[in-house]
Amino acid sequence: MDAETSDFIRQRIAHDLASGTNTSVVTRFPPEPNGYLHIGHAKSICLNFGVAAEHGGKTYLRFDDTNPVKEDQAFVEAISEDVAWLGFDWGDRLTYASDYFEQLYGFALELIDADKAFVCSLNAEQMREFRGTLTEPGRNSPDRDRSAAENRDLFERMRAGEFADGEYVLRAKIDMASPNINMRDPVLYRIRKVHHQRTGDAWPIYPMYDYTHCICDALEGITHSLCTLEFADHRPLYDWVLDNISANWHPPQIEFSRLGLEHTVMSKRLLLQLVTEQHVDGWDDPRMPTIAGMRRRGVTAAAIRDFCSRIGVTKQDNLVEMGLLDYCVRQDLEASAPRGMAVLEPLKVVITNYTAGPVQLTAPWHQQNESLGTRELPFSGELFIERADFELEPPKKYKRLSPGEMVRLRYGYIIRCDEVITDADGLIQELQCTYFPDSKSGEDTSGLKPKGVIHWVSAQESEAVTVRLYERLFSDASPDKDNFLDALDANSLTEVSARLEPALLTAQASHFQFERTGYFFRDSKLERTFNRTVTLRDSWKP
Repeated sequence: MDAETSDFIRQRIAHDLASGTNTSVVTRFPPEPNGYLHIGHAKSICLNFGVAAEHGGKTYLRFDDTNPVKEDQAFVEAISEDVAWLGFDWGDRLTYASDYFEQLYGFALELIDADKAFVCSLNAEQMREFRGTLTEPGRNSPDRDRSAAENRDLFERMRAGEFADGEYVLRAKIDMASPNINMRDPVLYRIRKVHHQRTGDAWPIYPMYDYTHCICDALEGITHSLCTLEFADHRPLYDWVLDNISANWHPPQIEFSRLGLEHTVMSKRLLLQLVTEQHVDGWDDPRMPTIAGMRRRGVTAAAIRDFCSRIGVTKQDNLVEMGLLDYCVRQDLEASAPRGMAVLEPLKVVITNYTAGPVQLTAPWHQQNESLGTRELPFSGELFIERADFELEPPKKYKRLSPGEMVRLRYGYIIRCDEVITDADGLIQELQCTYFPDSKSGEDTSGLKPKGVIHWVSAQESEAVTVRLYERLFSDASPDKDNFLDALDANSLTEVSARLEPALLTAQASHFQFERTGYFFRDSKLERTFNRTVTLRDSWKP
């Protein structure tokens, strides 16, 4: 099946084009500027921009800025940066709900004049009382039978700023007995005398999302309004608003499953709590599922697009394995990331028979990608190896270094451990070894057959850096939203003082594979710090 008919949304779009219902495809991504985007939003971004691009269409980036209490220009800028970083271009189609405030107000007056909306004085608590339950119908507001003229007068005075916050709201007049609670005379406008980042103090009233969203879709000529499943119960209201105003277009709302990802939470409210209570170091903490956090961790835009393509578009919510995202990251970096050597837990090795000064060995940046070239690798009489690559009493079939045994140094020489030096507590401090000059990698004439190969760096020439080892933010694959803090993994971040071969700090690249360890990325905010993007272990198979 080709890309254009590979899921039910693409099938619907293809049908609408073939039948003449639409002659083009126009979609939109409508974020609220009250937080950072996360990987779940990436799925929607890829879908909306993707299906439009497949048909030569266009996509609007529209900010739903109808609640200035929670909104901030910084979020607008962060969201715009994230969408662009993912590889999508909205061109001249950057819009805001506030661009349409005057039209939205005019359509509200239409509803009032048609006796389909009324001004209500019930407060929030009373409104909940009157709304009813899932099994019991609601009751009409005492204000429901105001005349259209009185409602228009009150609404115009709301617009003029005569009333206090919460004194009145504008409600649709639909059906308080509807089995769909969203249709029980929902609020369309509320009074909020709050400064707006774009319109200033011009509007003391602000429209609700359900009222705003559908009208903006119509005004922008959206052909397919794609949203996640939690909006399915809101679709009748979406349709009711457009059916009862003089808008010249009525897009269909089509719902798809939202993304659930293991070992994280996707609720913006919960993510905000993590930030404000300082369980993480901000919205771009590399443990966060935000696009900014993933970018700082080193997850690539191509990997996220690949991930969103692989999970597909369905009508049923599901929980996706984190291993799939890790797999997509590895797939993207495998051929392109230069490979170098870093020792995360250094153990000193002294080459007792090495008398020369430091020499430069030559090593490829990538054995399967010659286009990345080579780098100089200093070798000297004092080295660091990984502490985990030595065992005093090795198990059977051990292929690393142990007393009296040999191992090859990657791109270097074969060495043999002759003596182990410990401190007063018996902790290993240093290994004294012999190297074999005729065993140089690529020129080996020694005839020796070591069992394994380990990575290393020169003690004197290597660079000291901080390496951040990230694990899952939550130990539970599916944290309970009510007690999600209980599932926070206390070991989700470990910092180590590591030693890197010097070429890793002078190379132009940002992504690297530390050989035998994982993929790492230069931290964008901290100097001489590398973040582990993903390990080399692959727990997920296609």
